[in-house]
Amino acid sequence: MYRIRVIVFAMTLAAGSTAAFAQKGNAEKGKEVFDQCSVCHNADSTEKKIGPGLKGLFKHDKLVNGKPVNDANVKAKIEEGGNGMPGYKDILSDQEKADVVAYLKTL
Repeated sequence: MYRIRVIVFAMTLAAGSTAAFAQKGNAEKGKEVFDQCSVCHNADSTEKKIGPGLKGLFKHDKLVNGKPVNDANVKAKIEEGGNGMPGYKDILSDQEKADVVAYLKTL
């Protein structure tokens, strides 16, 4: 019985700590943050500006780099940049990045 309680406790702790690290984004705030991205990216079109247009991004199967479109990969692209895009890892807070991802899901 003790062993079962320990296992259940460990599983609950693991599930809780995973949820604690997940950022819930606010699309409205993400739109404000995205304004600085709109110099290079269209939000209302798939046409390339300097970088790719992002309309319908989360409806695509893959990013330009071939990775699946999901929160983690989009956030990683925002953080790392690449192909002329600067990385925003140290420029945007984790909450701001989560907000941008939430906004991108609305496009």
